[in-house]
Amino acid sequence: MKYFQITFFIALTLVGCKEVSKTDSDLAQHVVEKAINVVGGDKFKSSVIEFDFRDRHYKATRDRWKFQYERFTQDSLGVIRDVLSNSGFQRFINDSLVTVADTMVVKYSNSINSVHYFSALPFGLNDKAVNKTYLGEAELKGKTYHKIKITFNEEGGGEDFEDVFVYWINKDNFHVDYLAYSYIEDNNDIGLRFREAYNRRQVNGLTFVDYNNYKPKATINSEYELDKLLVLDRKFENDSLQLLSKIELKNIQVNLLPKADQ
Repeated sequence: MKYFQITFFIALTLVGCKEVSKTDSDLAQHVVEKAINVVGGDKFKSSVIEFDFRDRHYKATRDRWKFQYERFTQDSLGVIRDVLSNSGFQRFINDSLVTVADTMVVKYSNSINSVHYFSALPFGLNDKAVNKTYLGEAELKGKTYHKIKITFNEEGGGEDFEDVFVYWINKDNFHVDYLAYSYIEDNNDIGLRFREAYNRRQVNGLTFVDYNNYKPKATINSEYELDKLLVLDRKFENDSLQLLSKIELKNIQVNLLPKADQ
């Protein structure tokens, strides 16, 4: 830690040099790692997590580098079980494997991955395809936050690699209290969302939250999409966002798997 602080101090004196951006990345990495450790850290890597979200049941099995994300839907056909894993996507109807069109495979895979991704945040922000940038400190609702920008490499970043996220990580306890993101809508417009965490609770050593999900009440006047994203915290404080939905995980169950060295 002492070495890190000295390096950061030196970099600040070299304004305009390449070391500044590198140090921003190092500081962002440090803050994100603290935030991940606060919610359970490596326990997520060896776990089976189940929960209900809206009218569906979800199950995530993570065993170090292997993963299997499942979604269960009850409809007139019976039980539809969608499975996304290292091997790809499969759909089962009443335990029978069915063929799915390639276009729908992409759609279903993105939908399943999105729910499991948000359910475990900030775990996942240390993936190889993730890029982190420290944007400085910000005041929001009377508290001080580390403001971190997240982008993704095209390789390994998934279909939505062009999405950009901003995280507000509490400077005192390293909780992710707010996050925002921009994404490409079906009509190629840029969508903006801002989420406020609430109902933070711990289940078998892992921390989960629910979110109030907001969008801007009016168009944000800016030529640059990143600028629009970065000011969403100010829009939130000024009551310029409208509540779109609530992201609530229910009936959470966590089973921690034994680690390889145990």
